[in-house]
Amino acid sequence: MSNLKETLYRELELKIITGVEGISFDPLIFQHLGLGGQYQEDIHLCFEMAHETHVKIQFPVGFYSPHGLVYFLRWDRRSSYSIIHEGGVYYLAHHGKVIFPVEFIERPNYYGLKTSDGTSMATIASYSQEGALVVAYSNECALKEKDHDCKFCNINATKDTYGEAEGIGWKYPKQVGETVAAAYRLDGARHLTITGGFVAERREVEYYLDVADAIKAETGLEDFNGTACVGAPHDLGIIDKYKEAGYRTIATNIEIWDRNIFKAICPGKEQQCGGWEHWVKALEYEVEVFGRGKVRSNIVAGLEPKDSTLEGVEYLASKGVICFATGWCPNPGSALEGHRSPEPAWHFDLYKKIAAIHRKYGFTYEEIYDCYATPILPIHDIYRIEDELLPVFNAQLV
Repeated sequence: MSNLKETLYRELELKIITGVEGISFDPLIFQHLGLGGQYQEDIHLCFEMAHETHVKIQFPVGFYSPHGLVYFLRWDRRSSYSIIHEGGVYYLAHHGKVIFPVEFIERPNYYGLKTSDGTSMATIASYSQEGALVVAYSNECALKEKDHDCKFCNINATKDTYGEAEGIGWKYPKQVGETVAAAYRLDGARHLTITGGFVAERREVEYYLDVADAIKAETGLEDFNGTACVGAPHDLGIIDKYKEAGYRTIATNIEIWDRNIFKAICPGKEQQCGGWEHWVKALEYEVEVFGRGKVRSNIVAGLEPKDSTLEGVEYLASKGVICFATGWCPNPGSALEGHRSPEPAWHFDLYKKIAAIHRKYGFTYEEIYDCYATPILPIHDIYRIEDELLPVFNAQLV
């Protein structure tokens, strides 16, 4: 079993490397794959995470390592890692040398359905693997009106680039309710995150309440295991309403722990949303309302010193908040496009230390699963390797 864990950690290290450096390939390589049929295509519901744009060219959403880790597929023609196609088989390669054959992720059943108003369900809720769904209700952020976008974010650029081409836009509560019900029924989905760009505070809370009502009506579930990903409201009492509406967990992303770097990188959150101190107070109040392990935040890893990020994770964990640190991708269209994220080893070390902090404070895998929108991050993988939760461990016992 120890040898299996060592193998999985090597595959995780490679996952982090290809996430930071991207993967090169000829976009035409997937023309015979069956995207939109057997295999799940990438749909831009919030951000472009590839290192360059690709309007009207579909890519797979990701693939599996030989032992079951999910890799992201981030296109970058400069990368020394590539996807190649030989003899009808796809491979991950490095400098042209094959590393392992690639198994792409199959498309969920509900992607082939439409809502009652004729909208493709694939554009309403993204399947983010392991039974988790993400609804990006707003594909743009109002902070741009005063040029206060977060410097690392490309949500508005993504909407401008892909909105018309992919038919994505505002999601209505009934559309969300119908899509979630279909995914829960047909694909065994069991967790949902509602997120989006910055909108007026009153409009945000009213929308989330309407969506919760629609989901409960369509699924018949009072507890639909939903996470409301929201900004820090000026009136912290509004947080109670999300709990009353039926959301099991809540997320408020502070993005940067160093308060001075926060001011520079997140000018809108600083000037329009109460500033760093208010965001921390909001997270602490959310724990009072939702409970320990039911509140999540995120730091964009690589925009501040590692020690600062770890200080934030440790502080928030001590207050009952599960804080992730997702690797910074210098997204196309963001103010920081063209910059460099830290080296993969920097990120791998950070993830291991964050997982250790979470374990120190007693957070379980199920808690970190319920709190985050995409349950296939390296921190999830570390938990699943250490706790032997991956299917490959069951196969090993047979």
